[in-house]
Amino acid sequence: MSTSEHDLRQRDGDRPPPRHAARRDGVEGNARLTGSTAALLFVLLAAEGVTVLRVRSLLTPHVFIGMLLVPPILLKIGSTMWRFARYYSGDPGYRRNGPPPMGLRLLGPVVIILTVVVFATGIVLMLGPTSWRTQLLFFHKASFIVWLAAMAVHVLGHLAETATLAPRDWVGRTRREVAGAGLRQWALAASLALGLVLAFMVVPSVGPWLRAVTTGHP
Repeated sequence: MSTSEHDLRQRDGDRPPPRHAARRDGVEGNARLTGSTAALLFVLLAAEGVTVLRVRSLLTPHVFIGMLLVPPILLKIGSTMWRFARYYSGDPGYRRNGPPPMGLRLLGPVVIILTVVVFATGIVLMLGPTSWRTQLLFFHKASFIVWLAAMAVHVLGHLAETATLAPRDWVGRTRREVAGAGLRQWALAASLALGLVLAFMVVPSVGPWLRAVTTGHP
């Protein structure tokens, strides 16, 4: 290779990717958003799992983290369902990218349903009528056990993919490769901000709830 050719390739390597390459279809962008959200959920769910070990004494952080989780979970469900809809509607980009392995594809809807059940029963248990508490507590605990097993398989099955995709919008070297990194970061930040609002709104109910459970009166 001549010196001029070498210099030209070096200069080309230093340039940002061409505009047409950065504006590829939304497949990679959706995958990055899903990966980043999954990484955030992994950290928050791990913290929530610690509170489960002594949930009575750690009920306040349990409720706070639980409410903080709700918007990011909805964002993750939304990005996953978008991929599902685009793939099965025949979008060429998503069809070329292919579906997840069959086992994970079948497990996905189960994880979504169980997640909704766990969080819905927890929220209604905290804020709903006192007459429902015994039944809701049973369903909340039972669904959590099943959800934990399904989630463990789900996380392990997507662990390598998440570790690869999650940093791409946050590292300068790969951030420019796909358009919309800023919007995806703002979506994740907005979900966290909304979760904080929900958490601070609901946490004041923990004290009255505990007193009602202890005394048997609402």
